[in-house]
Amino acid sequence: MSHKPRFKIALLLLALVAWLAVAVYGYTQTITSTSSDGKKLTRVVVGYQKADPADISRQRGELAKKMKAKGYKVVFKEFQSGAALMTALKSGNIDYARLGDTPPVVNQASGLDLVYIGAGASKEYGTGVLVGKNSGITSIKQLKGKRIAYAKGTAAEFTIIQVLAKAGLTTKDVTLVNMDQGAASVAFAKGNVDAWVTWDPYTATAQVQQDAKLLTNAKGLAMNRDFVVATRKYAKNHTKVSSLLIKYMGQDMTWATKHPTELIDMLSKTLKLSKKIMKLTVERRTFSMAPVTDAIVAEQQKIADVFYEQGIITKKIDITDALLDSK
Repeated sequence: MSHKPRFKIALLLLALVAWLAVAVYGYTQTITSTSSDGKKLTRVVVGYQKADPADISRQRGELAKKMKAKGYKVVFKEFQSGAALMTALKSGNIDYARLGDTPPVVNQASGLDLVYIGAGASKEYGTGVLVGKNSGITSIKQLKGKRIAYAKGTAAEFTIIQVLAKAGLTTKDVTLVNMDQGAASVAFAKGNVDAWVTWDPYTATAQVQQDAKLLTNAKGLAMNRDFVVATRKYAKNHTKVSSLLIKYMGQDMTWATKHPTELIDMLSKTLKLSKKIMKLTVERRTFSMAPVTDAIVAEQQKIADVFYEQGIITKKIDITDALLDSK
């Protein structure tokens, strides 16, 4: 064999070794990093949406400090929707996702082996059905035959089903128009829809900027809680991380409840909304994050059962299957 083929083979082997070295290094960097004092930190990635409990913890900074002291580097990644968060969770791009109450139900029904890690407080007073100030609509029954904006697969869908049922109506008695929040806000302002099912701060924004009327809130109908979820595979191998994350996020939520003025200032800047809007939002809710209770499991089961009856999900599910100790 001539020297030239041997030389080419040697170059290929060197290139392969170099590529493997870079790949291994990149992989380890996604798992660990090093703090300023030389301590190895395990990377934990939390997905969030603007102004949710995870974002409040991100902005306050205490959770990251406390987790670092325990050997973890928390990385926060922002997403625009629950659907995007679930896609990232499935692909392993994030370890935990902060979601509303319906995405976990829909994704469990679609086959994702997820686990509830923690649950937040109800947002029922800022969730509900808005109507225009000059609409003439004063009761839920008057929604019959009307066009109602909502976002499919979200808390708004469950809310409108429950609201209509309270008045003896069903979704067949109205025209539901599926829109994202931005499009729904415009359609509502222009009068292209008669009502809008949404949650704070969208509810508060419409009330303050458009003098919209909250026809009914979701009290006793839809809790619209925050949840932190993970895949079962991750949760099973990281019980300590989950416990610390919920503990420290819970402490941040206690701070949020006790310091409304500071929270209003923070969220006003984050969302670029007036303090008047954020004041209305903050004053009609509390903040918490704690392990999931039997009562909260029952709330989620109600959503699952209603969604199955309505054909929104095609598989009947048991929410207890999405608890860590269920398998």
